[in-house]
Amino acid sequence: MRLIALCLLAATAAACASSPSVPMPPAPSRTAALEAAVHAQMARHPDALIAVSVRDRATGVRLDVNGDSVVHAASTMKLPILVELYRRVALGEMHLTDSLLVVNRFASLVDGSPYVIEDDSDDGLYGRIGQKATLEDLGERMTVVSSNLGANLLLQHLGAANVQATLERLGGTHGMQVRRGVEDGKAYRAGLNNVATSRDLAELLDRVAYGEAVSSAADAQIRAVLLRQRFNAMIPAGLPPGTPVAHKTGWITRHSHDAAIVMPEGQPPYVLVILTKGFATNEAGDAAGAEIARIVHAGLRP
Repeated sequence: MRLIALCLLAATAAACASSPSVPMPPAPSRTAALEAAVHAQMARHPDALIAVSVRDRATGVRLDVNGDSVVHAASTMKLPILVELYRRVALGEMHLTDSLLVVNRFASLVDGSPYVIEDDSDDGLYGRIGQKATLEDLGERMTVVSSNLGANLLLQHLGAANVQATLERLGGTHGMQVRRGVEDGKAYRAGLNNVATSRDLAELLDRVAYGEAVSSAADAQIRAVLLRQRFNAMIPAGLPPGTPVAHKTGWITRHSHDAAIVMPEGQPPYVLVILTKGFATNEAGDAAGAEIARIVHAGLRP
């Protein structure tokens, strides 16, 4: 895959050399300019935390602003679950056509006591309790419509420790933790939360973007699922209309997140992760993130 990256860099350089416009600045100056622009936008929201990470192999830009700030992961924790699912399938340990019994009863991380999911953005699985759903369907629902029930069923099947180990193996060593299922109230009150950093999510997605997370074929499948995301109020909203974005969103009270592979037509992809905490509403966090996405895209693909 290193050869692919080198070819992308060469192609980008050749395009810039033949263009009558101002030549593309080298990565250090481009990164510095982008960082300054991101900081200026963040300054408009002094009461909120915004973490931004960018990975662009075509220009060499690697940017982390508050990249190691640890925040509640919300549904971004479903991204490493999806990667672990396709890793296990690629190993032949399971198949996407395998089925799990749909139940709404899970064991708390704290003491094993039972809890149920009461809040979900997807109600489609609840009518199927007592029936079976395929791993492929659960992964799709978990990602595309952010099904909490689908996520818990998969996490229970795959094992949180295995998900965490895969995350760390792929660069998630800066604070991101997948510990428990969604809506484990006892664990939440004990401070045992799923947490994320923009740096860790960016490292993971950079590998997915270039076929280095599981395999070229499996990562293409993961990107295809992420491209079907139905919640598009943050990063896609700041990009030129129609720009393909393979991404996973997440939100809880006063937190709005988006972790994306941006795939402009005819250009190399880049990774953008925006995590926010402290906005009065999720809509306000999404709007701030969309403006940062606009700034980043203009800096990377002028």
